[in-house]
Amino acid sequence: MIDDSQFGSRDRRGDWLPHDPVAYPPAPWRLHLFLKWIFKIPGYLFPWTISYVALSAVIWLYATPSIETMRTFSISWLAFLLARNLVVVSAVYGAWHYFLYIKRTQGSRFKLNGRWPAVDNDTFLFKRQNADNLFWSLASGVPIWTAWEAFGYWMFANHYVRWIDFHRNPIMFCAIVVLIPVFHDLHFYLVHRFLHWPPMYRMVHRLHHNAVNVGPWSGLSMHPVEHLLYFSGVLIHFVVPSHPFHVLFQLLATGLGPARGHAGFDRLALNGRQTMPLHTQMHYLHHKYFECNYGDGPLPLDRWAGTFHDGSAEAKERITRRFMERADRMGIGRKVG
Repeated sequence: MIDDSQFGSRDRRGDWLPHDPVAYPPAPWRLHLFLKWIFKIPGYLFPWTISYVALSAVIWLYATPSIETMRTFSISWLAFLLARNLVVVSAVYGAWHYFLYIKRTQGSRFKLNGRWPAVDNDTFLFKRQNADNLFWSLASGVPIWTAWEAFGYWMFANHYVRWIDFHRNPIMFCAIVVLIPVFHDLHFYLVHRFLHWPPMYRMVHRLHHNAVNVGPWSGLSMHPVEHLLYFSGVLIHFVVPSHPFHVLFQLLATGLGPARGHAGFDRLALNGRQTMPLHTQMHYLHHKYFECNYGDGPLPLDRWAGTFHDGSAEAKERITRRFMERADRMGIGRKVG
C-alpha cells in the first residue's frame, strides 16, 4: 500500500500538503516541455479533456434530440435534456463521492483536509454538508446548465448564429474543441473575481464557500445566480462560429470538471503501487485561504494578478496578510491557517 508520506506531509491539524508546490504548465515557447504537458498523462488532453470529448460524442450521437426537433421549444425535449443531465451528473459525481467518501477506497491518504465533511452543522441545509451540496447541485446547477444547453441548441437550430461543419472545416472544428478549456479558464477567472466583489460574495458566492473542507458534490454547489454566470461561458459560441457539439462539450466539461477539482484528494491511489495526480490543491487552497487562486486552469492569471498561492509557507504568509486586509470589509469572520 502506498504511503502518502512519500509525496507529502501532514501538519499538526492533520491536513496533507504535497511536497511539490503548485505550478503552472510550461510556456508555449518552451516547446519540448509544452508538448510533453499537452500529451502526457495527466496533462492538458489526457485523461480529462479527452474523456469529456468522448462522453460528449456519445451523448451527441445517442442522447440528444435532433436539431430539427429543437427549432421549437417543447416540454418533451427540454425534459429529456434535464433528465439526461441529471443522470450524467449523478453518475459522475456519485462515483467520485462513493469511492472516496463512502467506500473510502484509499482512506485518508492524499486527503488535503484531515477531516471528513461536516455533519450536524447549521451552516448547511439539513445540517449536513454532503446533503446540502447535493441539493444545490441537482436542484439548481443541473437545471440552469440544461437551460443554457437548450438555448444554445435553439439558437443553432434556427440559424441565429453561424455554424461550422466538421466535414467542411475539420481543423477549425477540432481547434475550437482543444481551445475550449483555455477559454473556460479565462471565463471562470473573470466570473470568479466578480463573485468576490463584496456585495456579490455576501449575496451569492458565500454559499459555495460554505464548503471549506470540499468534497466532489461541493464543486457544483452554488447559488442559482452563480450557476447562471458559471455556465454563461457558452455564449462564446454565439460569437465565434461553432457547432452545437461545442455547446454540448463546453457545458459538459464545465459541469463535470468540478467533481474532480473539488475531490478533496490531491492524488488517486490506482493500486498498491501507483497513483495519479489530480491537481486539486490549487483550488483547495482557494477554499482554504479565500484571497488566492481565482483561476484553476492553464493560464497563469493569478501569477499575473499577484494572487497565486503555490502551497508554500511564503505564499501562505502573503495571502493571509491579503485576506486579513479585506476580511472586515467583506464580513468574513473565519480564521485562515
